[in-house]
Amino acid sequence: MKVLASVGMASLFVSLAVSPAWSQNSDMVQTGSDIPAKWQKPETDYDYVKREMMIPMRDGVKLHTIIVVPKGAHNLPMLLERTPYDANFFTPTDSPHLKDAVWAANREFVDDGYIFVYQDIRGKYGSQGDYVMTRPPMGPLNPTRTDDTTDAWDTVDGLSKNVPESNQRIGMIGSSYDGWTVTMALLGPHAALKVAAPESPMIDGWMGDDWFHYGAFRQVNLDYFTGQSSKTGKGEPVPRWGADDYQNFLDAGSAGNLADKNGFQQLGFWKRLSAHPAYDAFWQGQALDKMVAAHPSTIPTMWLQGLWDQEDMYGAIHTWEALKGKGMAANNYLVMGPWYHSQVNGAAANLGPLKWKGDTAADFRRTVLVPFFDTYLKDRKPAEPTPQVLIYNPAENHWDRFSDWPGATEQHLTPIYLQGDGGLDFREAAAGEDRYVSDPDKPVPFMEVPLRFDAAPRWSTWLVQDQRFVSTRTDVLSYQTSLLTEPVLVEGAPFADIFARTTGTDADFVVKIIDVYPPRVAEQPEMGGYQLPVSMDIFRGRYRKSFAEPNAIPAGEVQEYRFRLPTMNYVFKPGHRIMVQIQSSLFPLYDRNPQKYVPNIFFAQPQDYQKATISIERGSSGASGVLLPVVPATTAIQ
Repeated sequence: MKVLASVGMASLFVSLAVSPAWSQNSDMVQTGSDIPAKWQKPETDYDYVKREMMIPMRDGVKLHTIIVVPKGAHNLPMLLERTPYDANFFTPTDSPHLKDAVWAANREFVDDGYIFVYQDIRGKYGSQGDYVMTRPPMGPLNPTRTDDTTDAWDTVDGLSKNVPESNQRIGMIGSSYDGWTVTMALLGPHAALKVAAPESPMIDGWMGDDWFHYGAFRQVNLDYFTGQSSKTGKGEPVPRWGADDYQNFLDAGSAGNLADKNGFQQLGFWKRLSAHPAYDAFWQGQALDKMVAAHPSTIPTMWLQGLWDQEDMYGAIHTWEALKGKGMAANNYLVMGPWYHSQVNGAAANLGPLKWKGDTAADFRRTVLVPFFDTYLKDRKPAEPTPQVLIYNPAENHWDRFSDWPGATEQHLTPIYLQGDGGLDFREAAAGEDRYVSDPDKPVPFMEVPLRFDAAPRWSTWLVQDQRFVSTRTDVLSYQTSLLTEPVLVEGAPFADIFARTTGTDADFVVKIIDVYPPRVAEQPEMGGYQLPVSMDIFRGRYRKSFAEPNAIPAGEVQEYRFRLPTMNYVFKPGHRIMVQIQSSLFPLYDRNPQKYVPNIFFAQPQDYQKATISIERGSSGASGVLLPVVPATTAIQ
């Protein structure tokens, strides 16, 4: 029966195959591929045209470029962003409406009438050539005949000649790495480049932007290195074996050990970075604030960053200060908003628990940024002149406009001293010291554990996290004023000035300036007693005398650790307290200092990590404190 059934079924298939009904209906028969040779998407109802082209560079390499042109455009300026993060990112939605098709940061420009250009930098995503992380300018660190200055020039040249709907004027914008590409373009700008806005640009990766802060390595970048340089497109982060990055990185030991176990010897940038832990010629030779100041452009440039930028706090203000020092203040503008990293490009009605008056980012783009670009790309003056300096005052919840902003060396600094019994005062302290034991096996976390670097909301806002989660640790010293009866206004960059002894031969020092809220806040009860960090940073002790030439700390001898902290425009209000916290780790964001001097901390061995007793000196033996840029009354333009 089974054999007969099989034969019968076979006969049925044969009859179906030759059935006249099937053979006479060609639309029922598959021939060739279901995929057309070239798909043409109907775009009749679209209000823009999207083009892709490969723009040739001077060495023959072609860069993938997306050009988005409003339909019917005539004589419009172009807004250019060069990126290592995929040019397709900036048109994430296939919508017939341009305002919905582009990413949030460009929507105000859509309303104003712009052509948008997004380009993959050399060696990334759709572009040809070799990728080099933040490729240094041509010279000792880059022996080739191209860099991101020449690539920007060639791109602007090609766009100005090949986009007929444009007015041949171009503005550049971009945040983080994209801000770095804007800054590189300014080192040798094309004549068609008329205005620029580097947002949170990567300027000096050792001093205070992505890679290090004063020599302490930012371990979050290990994921960035594999994601950015393990393949032409987007690579994968370092694998995790547990849910808590605090424990993951603690178990890994040194950053170098973690890197070696995960194949980082294949990554050129990691090999260069890990071989240069000090601020030597490798880092000095690519510090863009110094290069831009040495070769200043006359292009109107707006330098932007967030007051709580958790990734690139250093670059914008230091470059602006360097240009100001070279007499180039007239065409350079400074903006510091109440934002985390790149929040200027999204929504910003709040930063964690801090609530602002409206969407500070969208309002800024609409009322300041777009009019600034219009001034030079459309010959259209803004309703109000662009202020030279625009900085948000978070405590009073408003923007302050300034004609100038004090530099780090020219402002008057007022010491506020650490006192006995955890006090903090503008009067000098009696002699004494406070001690804590810094244990590398139990480092102080930078945010509450368990933690993950890839947890976006927490990572973005960790700089405003309530510091009460560490204030009771025995390895964190907290000093605070009595209740303030008068406001204390600070405008500028404070400095940590710590005198300390250690039983080890190396040490890190973390200093935080904190606004302690009253025990009760009626309008926002969750802020009662909140310890809001306003300015903080970390300093690696081996660099106390020279960033380029580290040396061991003499055990048991008082040493001074003086370093600049992030800029403030802040009012400590009556009823609040000013607090200063000191500790010796901020883990796992920054790698652990073994507290025994070793030539290269990246490759410290397990036996190198040792406990150390840190003694913070007060009074005559060392007037430890913070130097605050206190002003008697605001210099803001009312």
